[in-house]
Amino acid sequence: MTAFTSAHDVIQRFEAQDYICGPDLATPVFLMERLEKPLLVEGPPGVGKTEIAKMLAGALGRRLIRLQCYEGLDESKALYEWEYTKQLLYTQMLKDRIGELLKQTETLGNAVEALNREDSAFFSRQFLLPRPLLEAILASEPVVLLVDEIDRSDDEFESFLLEVLSDFQVSIPELGTLTAAQRPLVVLTSNANRNLSEALRRRCLYLYINYPTLEQEVRIVLCKTPGIDEDLANQVVRFVQKIRTLNMRKPPSIAETIDWALALVVLNARHLSRDTLSSTLNVLMKDREDIERIMRDGYHDQAAG
Repeated sequence: MTAFTSAHDVIQRFEAQDYICGPDLATPVFLMERLEKPLLVEGPPGVGKTEIAKMLAGALGRRLIRLQCYEGLDESKALYEWEYTKQLLYTQMLKDRIGELLKQTETLGNAVEALNREDSAFFSRQFLLPRPLLEAILASEPVVLLVDEIDRSDDEFESFLLEVLSDFQVSIPELGTLTAAQRPLVVLTSNANRNLSEALRRRCLYLYINYPTLEQEVRIVLCKTPGIDEDLANQVVRFVQKIRTLNMRKPPSIAETIDWALALVVLNARHLSRDTLSSTLNVLMKDREDIERIMRDGYHDQAAG
């Protein structure tokens, strides 16, 4: 597909995939493509940060490559590994050939030298197992690279990632330097669980996403929940947005709002009665203490009222 022509074009292409957004989101997305700069998307869990990368890939017809970050993530898991099992298999299959090679040597040192001269055969691209970063660099077609929850990784990995994103090339001792044929579009997401380095922030465009407004979330629910009554959609969203103000352990995400609305449609609910809310609250809330607090403090009665 063609590149974005404007921020309004971004809005239209995202809405064609049922992702509701405004100029505040569409403008950074448009600029990241035009400027070929990574986009750092920050915000609380469940507001749709990861979906931006998915919508971007869909809108541009690009393959999405995802790197899920976690504590202890290192270069080998993010960049590449050698397929040692495959190398061992080939070694076993070629043992007769290796035996012939070693017959021509007189000492152990000569044998080691002979094997060293042949090691490039076992450290070639066919034995390389690309992980997401290298997969994005080696891609023959333009791709979208999602680095999800970068704040969960360690400072050391963040520094390493910074080097990769600067040049989109990596050096592999056995193969040399591999450079991206097509520069990927990069989306990094963060739940702001730790402060990211200034160096990383400087290299990215920045977008902060919060929970949507009442009007926006009602539009999302109506769009994502076929058959829902508009009045019920309003009741659902008003209740969810009230819950998010209560400092719950796990505030409901947009996806959980949609799941709850879908459940209510399946149950043929027309409004949020006390009984309906009580029996379906576990679809919306995913923490026992939060559910008990809502029931104990009477918030379900307010919603039903």
